[in-house]
Amino acid sequence: MNIFRIAADMSHLVAIIILLLKIWKSRSCSGISARSQILFAVVFTARYLDLFTTYISLYNTFMKITFLVATYATVYLMFFKFRSTYMRESDTFRVELLIIPSAVLAFLINHDYAPFELLWTFSIYLEAVAILPQLFLLQSTGSAEVITAHYLFALGSYRALYIFNWIYRYYTEDYFDPIVVVAGIVQTVLYADFFYLYVTRVVQARKGMELPI
Repeated sequence: MNIFRIAADMSHLVAIIILLLKIWKSRSCSGISARSQILFAVVFTARYLDLFTTYISLYNTFMKITFLVATYATVYLMFFKFRSTYMRESDTFRVELLIIPSAVLAFLINHDYAPFELLWTFSIYLEAVAILPQLFLLQSTGSAEVITAHYLFALGSYRALYIFNWIYRYYTEDYFDPIVVVAGIVQTVLYADFFYLYVTRVVQARKGMELPI
């Protein structure tokens, strides 16, 4: 495992921690898309079912369990603990437009038709677009809390760092997986406009300000 992979995983972990702390400390899930969080829960569930059949390393197992627990905890907080603060009327992106094409694509383009392999491939495709409901929610409200912007920046950085991980592995291990590379590039591109806004506005913003979208 190389430094880019570790940095990417840590960025992903930081993003999830930021989101949970934002919801818990503010006692509100305002500005957060539950639909994106549900999609991420589906992604991790489909990808990490091999927890019950395959052991790779303690690090790998810990990260899988952490992502699963943290994501389901976020969904619980949004739909139960702080459901009165959930912006349901603005979070209206039709997730079936993401889930169904991802499932179809997984059956058409994959490495193998084994059940776990199909689920893994489906999770890769779905993760690439799972952030779309969140981005559409921000567009519909017109602004984002700075802490929410930090969450999205950390989440986007995770995938961008994975691109460097793949480049490194290509030159050191002759590893290249077109499915994960193409999906990862698509996911990173979706964050591109937000990255620009983050760098130009959030970094210079005072604490507590909102970011115009």
